[in-house]
Amino acid sequence: MTETRVSSATKEVVIGFGRPFVMIGERINPTGRKLLAEEMKSGDFSRVEADAIAQVEAGAHMLDVNAGIPLADEPALLARAVQLVQSVTDVPLSIDSSIIEALEAGLAVYQGKALVNSVTGEDEVLERVLPLVAKYGAAVVAISNDETGISEDPNVRFSVAEKIVHRAADHGIPSSDIVVDPLVMPIGAMGTAGQQAFALLRRLREELAVNTTCGASNVSFGLPNRHQVTGTFLSMAIASGMTSAIMNPMHAEVKSAVMAADVLMGTDRDCAAWIRANRDPNAPTGEGGRGGREGRRRRPAG
Repeated sequence: MTETRVSSATKEVVIGFGRPFVMIGERINPTGRKLLAEEMKSGDFSRVEADAIAQVEAGAHMLDVNAGIPLADEPALLARAVQLVQSVTDVPLSIDSSIIEALEAGLAVYQGKALVNSVTGEDEVLERVLPLVAKYGAAVVAISNDETGISEDPNVRFSVAEKIVHRAADHGIPSSDIVVDPLVMPIGAMGTAGQQAFALLRRLREELAVNTTCGASNVSFGLPNRHQVTGTFLSMAIASGMTSAIMNPMHAEVKSAVMAADVLMGTDRDCAAWIRANRDPNAPTGEGGRGGREGRRRRPAG
């Protein structure tokens, strides 16, 4: 089955079918975070460092790094953020920008094999981003929209993904280095968004054999108790073939839903990760205790 391998200088992460779901921490992104944007623009990266460490401690396998701040020197900020995050964590990074110069600045200082976030299906974008991905030997997130925008028809979004995979091959980039984002719509605005995503994920797995990701919080945008919706969506998406997501591992409901899905999909072998995360440290063990054979014996009938 398809495996997408990304790495830092010292650690490799594999996104793939039959493997545990990869959580990509989303918080190093100034979009919608006014204080973080102001700090980064002024040269204060202390919050970036704290967010990086906290997300890894919460269980993130990778981190997304974005420095998209209006009227700022995004290439310089992104390069600095990438270097800082790599100095305080050892997980691989997703280098996130729509500016080609910023992507190149981040890739130029990155140690390891990065995930580039992202490329879309517009011809002009493909011809600018894909050579860069090939030059640095990176993997890339393929966003399923093109010159016509984001289609509400999942068949159109599949066709865009297929186009990106084929064009990437022209640049020597294998499909194993393409991670498709099928574009998850807010369920509050489009009632069929979940059904569309699940059907598209199955096609991407079965017909293109590519790994997949998404911005997980998009699905619950505008809803109350949104983390419950996001976590449930991810559980169902994992069952449909999704192999990674850009998400917040510090939201307990979302992280627990992902870990439970790994258990039920059989990718958490012997439920080891679930047990480590949820074991009661004060629970008795051994014969005669709750963890032993006597604790599991059925109560006699009658």
